[in-house]
Amino acid sequence: MNVLGIESSCDETSASVVKDGHKILSQTIASSADIHAHYGGVFPELACRRHIEAIIPVIDEALEKAKMGPEDIDLIAVTKGPGLIGALLIGMHAAKGLSIAWNKPIIGVNHVEAHLYAAMMGSEKPPCLPALGLVLSGGHTLLVQITNLGSYEFIGTTVDDAIGEAFDKVATLLNLPYPGGPHIEFIAKQGDPKKFSFKAGHVKKHPLNFSFSGIKTSVLYAIKGLPLSDIEKADIAASFQEAAFSDIANKITLALQQFSCSAIYLGGGVCNNQRLRKLLAERFPHLQIFWPPKDLSLDNAAMIAGLGFHKFRQNNKQGDPLDLEACARIPITLSNHIA
Repeated sequence: MNVLGIESSCDETSASVVKDGHKILSQTIASSADIHAHYGGVFPELACRRHIEAIIPVIDEALEKAKMGPEDIDLIAVTKGPGLIGALLIGMHAAKGLSIAWNKPIIGVNHVEAHLYAAMMGSEKPPCLPALGLVLSGGHTLLVQITNLGSYEFIGTTVDDAIGEAFDKVATLLNLPYPGGPHIEFIAKQGDPKKFSFKAGHVKKHPLNFSFSGIKTSVLYAIKGLPLSDIEKADIAASFQEAAFSDIANKITLALQQFSCSAIYLGGGVCNNQRLRKLLAERFPHLQIFWPPKDLSLDNAAMIAGLGFHKFRQNNKQGDPLDLEACARIPITLSNHIA
């Protein structure tokens, strides 16, 4: 089955053709990060304008790269949420239009769930379950237990900033470019992670939830009114990064005390950080840790198409109705939806 995936939840416009849920035949991504760099974060209105310009060209390019036409596509999978509602609607309406024009079924996919699936796409073998699932991105920080593909038990989420958002904001404080994560990681290599005693927040009564707003404020107070040398910036970046990732590792440790798991699956752009990968390998040598390939860690349509294939099969090969709605937020339930 050839699935055309469409992703437009934030600032990347992406289309991809994936065969049978795992073989990527093509992928095209048009990013608007260059526009948002002027503002230190995503400007929703400008992101939507770029989506409008890019959506048809990226779909055409994905089909061309896959050497396919509409007649070769069996299913259209599209991100239904969560994300920026204007951005989501552009991808959703493009998918619906193609569904009508090509007479192909459409299936809505949860963007965050797809991030977890991205770490599973590289193998035709069944995932190691039960497992912990952890999404670390600019918009999401989420910890779940994966009991089956499409079946999750919520464990914890952020009560304020997502971890990637905290990285971006700290980068802004240090006068580093957007997106901030890669720049924090780069200068942190020259810094002392023990120079500053930053700590992530503790959520009373919900110890498995995350809080990164306080650590960002601690960085602000540490540098307020001070001219910083390059080495001082590096020390702050290293100390912040270590504190944030140590909190991730500590929450995984707490979760493993409550849930029996044989593996950890991670997704989201923050997963590209090599310090995070090294730290988790050191802390959990007894567990299999599955990371998404670099080109599947950021927002992309391949993970949407891949997961859409399985959603379609689980739904008895029935697509969603054309009144499928995009949702900026998708509540966490006991069903097969996570957000």
